[in-house]
Amino acid sequence: MEALYKNNIILLLDSGSNPLGSAKLLTPTSGQTLEIQVLDGKEDDVARHEVINLVEVAGGKVSLQCRLLRRRDDRFVLERIALLDSSFWRNLRVPVRFSSFIYPLRSAQWQGRRAISSIDLSCGGVAFYCAPVLQVGECCEIVIPVTVRPVILKCQVLRRNELSGERCLYAAKFIEMCDDEETVVREAVFRVQLKSRPHKDTVNENTKGEQV
Repeated sequence: MEALYKNNIILLLDSGSNPLGSAKLLTPTSGQTLEIQVLDGKEDDVARHEVINLVEVAGGKVSLQCRLLRRRDDRFVLERIALLDSSFWRNLRVPVRFSSFIYPLRSAQWQGRRAISSIDLSCGGVAFYCAPVLQVGECCEIVIPVTVRPVILKCQVLRRNELSGERCLYAAKFIEMCDDEETVVREAVFRVQLKSRPHKDTVNENTKGEQV
């Protein structure tokens, strides 16, 4: 059991679900307090926040809201505040643009692949532009290329917005995902969030420029 939780990598987010970094879980999450080791030199960013949300990368079994109690270098002791519902990380939606393809399932009325262009991605679904071949409730397979290795996932259309005679905007949720697929999508969403966050030095420079 000890080896299990010591190998767990968790994602750290602030109270507004903005990414702060990643950490290694050093103690079990079942107690009132837990200890983490912040990775990649992000400890100062994490230390600026009193309330921190923790999301387990593999398996998605741990989603906690915690309060920072004390810090020693890259080690943080946190107090457990609340257990977060799985919808917390499923709804972490980030704008991300990629070109890809969808494929019909056997029951579809259309054949061959169709090109898509995404506008955002979450752990639970994707929004994309595509030709008007899909109907609400219909399922298809979609290639997600922004994961470490591209994955093909099954999704179901939730909403369809006709923009013109040649394309629609679709919102779809992922269905029948295995644990490994959930893990790689969660990692991709978090990685995109972290890369899109303005670096604090850049923000400071922009602020200086506005004050001059």
